[in-house]
Amino acid sequence: MLTTQARVLRADEGKLAQLGSIGVRFIVDSVDSGGAFSLVEHPIPPRKLAAPLHRHHREDEYTVVLSGEIGVLLGDDVVFGAPGDVIFKPRGQWHTFWNAGSEPALVLEIISPAGFEAYFQQFSDLLAAEGSPPDPVKAGEIAGRFGLELDLASIPRLTAEHGLTFGRD
Repeated sequence: MLTTQARVLRADEGKLAQLGSIGVRFIVDSVDSGGAFSLVEHPIPPRKLAAPLHRHHREDEYTVVLSGEIGVLLGDDVVFGAPGDVIFKPRGQWHTFWNAGSEPALVLEIISPAGFEAYFQQFSDLLAAEGSPPDPVKAGEIAGRFGLELDLASIPRLTAEHGLTFGRD
């Protein structure tokens, strides 16, 4: 059901989860937007790779940098975003992102259409149940349900090339 009443979600409200290297705060989900989009917030610790190289087959993502410096690999191109910048990640394109600075970073992710936020919840639940790294078969099953391809072999290369770490410390 589409939200029809004005409301305020305070900065200290919203469901929180951990996705390994980064956090997630759920702000707008499929129910709130009538399926049009979802909105999540990701705090990213300094010099952390947020995710392995991946691509979505159903969603476009728009990253709004709120604080810090964000590095993004889009296909073969590396770009950087500063506060106020918006980075477009179209469906079907291999991409990843990271905190490129020495201070914590914060981004908003607008995902259209909605539904992918459920991947974050299911993956977070798997990590909570099994620890990190999770069973790759179970993680792959979750990714498959959401039309997500992951290139786990990209992690060592990305961390080495960009001076990053991956996973929880």
